[in-house]
Amino acid sequence: QVTLVESGGGLVRPGGSLRLSCEASGRTFTFSQYAMGWFRQAPGKEREVVAAITRSGGSLNYADSVKGRFTISKDNAKNTVYLQMNSLKPEDTAVYYCAADTRLRGLRAADFGSWGRGTQVTVSS
Repeated sequence: QVTLVESGGGLVRPGGSLRLSCEASGRTFTFSQYAMGWFRQAPGKEREVVAAITRSGGSLNYADSVKGRFTISKDNAKNTVYLQMNSLKPEDTAVYYCAADTRLRGLRAADFGSWGRGTQVTVSS
């Protein structure tokens, strides 16, 4: 059983930055043995991948819409995965979810077995 808790969301102006954090925990959970992902879901839209990182952190994947603006990173010592978001746009507005699985099977929501409750990101002037 893995518990994921996101934080760092909020209201930001276009062009601004936010850093999301997701702290993971569990009784028999070893963070370094999990691949992690960030997804987002806007009202009326399907949940989509934003970024994903392998267990070792050696491979990173990004949605085309965020490449060059967002960075995913993983701190195994702190059991935390981050999403640094720069140059934010109104279309980045969504609830952002952290997800985990024992390996990176793919970039669909169905490829991840554990989920956080999400944090709202609103980009507006």
